[in-house]
Amino acid sequence: MTGFSLRDATAADAPAIARIYGHYVRTTSFTFEEAEPSAAEMVDRMGRIIAAGMPYLEAQKEGVAGYVYAAPFHTRSAYRFTVENSVYVAPELARQGIGTALMQGLIAGCAARGCRQMIARIGDAQNIASLALHRRLGFVPAGQLTSVGFKFGRWLDVMEMQLALCPDAA
Repeated sequence: MTGFSLRDATAADAPAIARIYGHYVRTTSFTFEEAEPSAAEMVDRMGRIIAAGMPYLEAQKEGVAGYVYAAPFHTRSAYRFTVENSVYVAPELARQGIGTALMQGLIAGCAARGCRQMIARIGDAQNIASLALHRRLGFVPAGQLTSVGFKFGRWLDVMEMQLALCPDAA
């Protein structure tokens, strides 16, 4: 990891995080969100993640270069040891190891919190970069949801991948 650092994200980072995420909302089918959330909405979302005791990290490289967080996988109590991850990197800084470093920090943080499983729901089965990132980090395919999203005039699949966060969870 060179040229950038990781730290906990704060509300002050929300405008930059909203800008990064907004790019993906506007230009890709990697997220099924169709309207860009405001910085204020991102503060609210971040607050809910942090209040749930989950990590929300960002990479710094002359500003926010990317971010990652884990959210509870489901609201039912039996799922309390399973989380779902989200990771986004500023498009101009892609392929510099930022996403990998963010995910490694997230995985370590979730494992330290006692989480046992991490789920990745990768919007658009054509999101080759995200699929490759998750595979490199040890995620394995867990399923495919066919034609569950509709964006930019086409039906989209979701790929599900899973990572055991502790040796006895596999």
